[in-house]
Amino acid sequence: MNKGCKKSDCKKIKKIKKITQFEILRYNVAAVDVSDNGGMVVAYGINETEVVTEEFGCYTCDLREISETLKSHDIVSVAMESTGVYWIPLFLLLQKDGFEVELVNAKHVKNVTGRKTDDEDAEWAQKLHRCGLLAGSFQPDNDTRRLRSVFRHRDSLVKTRSTYLNRMQKALEQMNIKFHTVLSDIDGASGLRIVVAILAGERDPEVLANLCDVRVKASREDIVKSLEGYWSDEHLFELEQCYELYKFHNDMIVKCELKIEKILQDILKSKNGGVLPEQKKGDKLKRKPGGKSDMCIDVANLLFMLTGVDLVSVEGITGMGAVTALGIFSELGCDGLERFKTEKHFTSWLGLSPNNKESAGKIISSRIPKKKHHAGQRFRMAAMGLRNNKGPLGDYYRKLRATAGAPKAVVALARKLAVIYYHMMTNKTKYNPQSLIDYQEKQKEYKIKYHERCLKKLREAA
Repeated sequence: MNKGCKKSDCKKIKKIKKITQFEILRYNVAAVDVSDNGGMVVAYGINETEVVTEEFGCYTCDLREISETLKSHDIVSVAMESTGVYWIPLFLLLQKDGFEVELVNAKHVKNVTGRKTDDEDAEWAQKLHRCGLLAGSFQPDNDTRRLRSVFRHRDSLVKTRSTYLNRMQKALEQMNIKFHTVLSDIDGASGLRIVVAILAGERDPEVLANLCDVRVKASREDIVKSLEGYWSDEHLFELEQCYELYKFHNDMIVKCELKIEKILQDILKSKNGGVLPEQKKGDKLKRKPGGKSDMCIDVANLLFMLTGVDLVSVEGITGMGAVTALGIFSELGCDGLERFKTEKHFTSWLGLSPNNKESAGKIISSRIPKKKHHAGQRFRMAAMGLRNNKGPLGDYYRKLRATAGAPKAVVALARKLAVIYYHMMTNKTKYNPQSLIDYQEKQKEYKIKYHERCLKKLREAA
């Protein structure tokens, strides 16, 4: 292209390509159309020219029959759609029996002809799988899957616990007890002491005010006023019920955390020949207590022993008492990142990179695809926690928020955190924020020069 010609005047280079055909890579593959109670439709090849579609039941004995049938026809690889949670039992059974199982995205298996029957769906998926056109989704190893299941269960318990906490606050509000306006939260030490005293029959606001911690910033007069109300039996009964359920969920969360500790120790044993390694005092990580969000186990040191890097040293990932770091690790495991060739593949899988759609030489859309991704959501939550951070990552977020808006700034910062996590895990290197600090200093110098120029213009105008 000449430098003088415009882009609109220049013709595109003609490209000549050979017509490609779908080459069949292997015949001994199968595909399964998964359902809950409608039956499992399996399509498998019996020779180079014939394919059989057969329907099986959904019970465990039927799943074993599927495995035996595929073994009898020398099937090596099986593809199935990720439909709800119905694929999990068959996936684990086939994997245990030695099959190469590929869990594929339902969008990639969509039948282009528009016909929709279970037999045709299974046959079409088997045809695509023969030609190697289906890519398997990321699936962690069995130990990571165990950890992920228990951690997600703990996460759901935490969310359920918060609903009962809100109901406790509602019951207090209906009796015009407004001590939540003078305390940051009612599930703190002071708040729970007051709730227990109220349930025990104490009604004197002066006595209840004495239960507040000395660190409460509100004045005693305001605390006493907030504890005066109209006591009613029905709302006190509701408060008692919700408090009992709140305590029950607290106990369940502690049991989950102990189970998580056992799973992490089992992973450590499997990596060290069945022996749990002991960590020396000098090698232990020192962390400040994170308050009520802390887990009852030493997450930071367990993750350090497993990965060899201090994941909790990264701003944002260290939030909520290392729960964020554990949540990300439970989705990926120790060796999960090896399946991603570059950081771009990793951030794309997390849903943190734009999905560019180009037509007529123009990008018509670059929206980030909406999908429920647990690991990607953890990085987003870590990024949102850095909004008021005084470090370089906080400055990076605020700069983007000023130009592109808060939603895009959250995604951009989440992607940066994911890249940092990727390099730390793959290269086994420490978190080095020096480049981010240098960038922060350059931004400060730029702001100083900008304001100096503005001040100079104002003085000249005056």
